[in-house]
Amino acid sequence: MHSQIAIRVGIAQKLLELAEANKDIVVVTSDARGSAAIEKFFERFPDRSIEVGIAEQTAVGVAAGLSLCGKKTFVFGPACFYSARSLEQVKNDVAYSGADVKIMAVSGGVSYGPLGSTHHSLHDIAVYRAIPNIAVILPSDAHQGAAVVQALLNINQPAYVRVGRNPVPLLYSQQEDSFTFGKANILKEGKDLAIMAAGEVSWHALEAGKILDSMGVKTTVIDIPCVKPLDAELILQVARSVGKIMVVEEHSIHGGLGEAVCSLLSKNYPVPVEIIAIPDEYPVTGTQSEVYSNYNLDYSGIAKRAQEFLRRIEIGKIHTRD
Repeated sequence: MHSQIAIRVGIAQKLLELAEANKDIVVVTSDARGSAAIEKFFERFPDRSIEVGIAEQTAVGVAAGLSLCGKKTFVFGPACFYSARSLEQVKNDVAYSGADVKIMAVSGGVSYGPLGSTHHSLHDIAVYRAIPNIAVILPSDAHQGAAVVQALLNINQPAYVRVGRNPVPLLYSQQEDSFTFGKANILKEGKDLAIMAAGEVSWHALEAGKILDSMGVKTTVIDIPCVKPLDAELILQVARSVGKIMVVEEHSIHGGLGEAVCSLLSKNYPVPVEIIAIPDEYPVTGTQSEVYSNYNLDYSGIAKRAQEFLRRIEIGKIHTRD
C-alpha cells in the first residue's frame, strides 16, 4: 500500500515551518483556509494572515501590494477561480508589475470531482503559460510540494503553483532533492518509450511504465514539475535517445504540457508524440479517479494508450526519425 498525503498538506506544513524563521512570509486567502490546509498558519501567525472572503480579485491585489512592500506573499485558493475570476489582476497587478506573488492554486484539475466543470481547472496551464513573467509549477507529491515552497522563497518572480485536493501517493522521499526550478526529474529509464507527465498524474505515469516494462516495453518516465520554464535540455536529450514520447496531463488537450513539448520538439528534433489529456469537451462528472479512468489518465489507461501508440508506429502510420 502506497503512503498517500495531499500535496496541499505538504505545502502548508513547509510554509508554517519556514515562517517561523522568515517574518516576511504572509498568507492571503479567499475563504479557503480549510481547503488549502493553512488553518494552523492562521492560528500561529494571525498578524501575517489575511482573509478577504470570497473575493479572489481582491486577494491578488492585496498580495501584489504586500509583495511590492517587501513581503513574501503566498495566495491560497481554488485553482478554478485563480485561473479565471482573478486573471486580470494576475496579469496586471502581479506579472506586469513584477510583484513576487506565489499563487498556490488548490483543488486543481478535476480534483473537485462531482462539483463538475464550474469547479474544474483544465485551462489554467494554457492561460498562465501565455502570461509573461510568471512560472507555472505542478508538484507531483507532498514532498515535492514542500520543496517547491522552499525553492520559491529564493526565486524573485511570480509563480502559479497548481495542486490537487485529495491524498496522492508519494513519488519521492523527504530526503530527496525532488525540485530544482526549471528542471525535470528522470524517475526511470528505458529505451523503447518515454512518458512525460506533470502533477498528480506523474505517479500514474510511473506505474504505467512498470506495467509496460513487465510486457517487454522498456520505458523512460519523466516528472516535469516546471511546465514554465520548461527543461528543454532534458526533453531534447530524451527525444534523441528514445525517439518516441507520450505526454500525460490533467489538463485540456489544448495549450498544456503536451503542446509545450510538441512546440519544443517540432522546432528542434521532431519525433512521434502522443498526448493523453482531456479532449475538447467538458469532462464527465464523477470522482477524480472516475474522470481519470474515463480519459485514460490512470496507470492502466496510460499503459493501454502506450501500446496502441507503439502499434501505430510499427505499422507505419507514424514515421520515426532515422
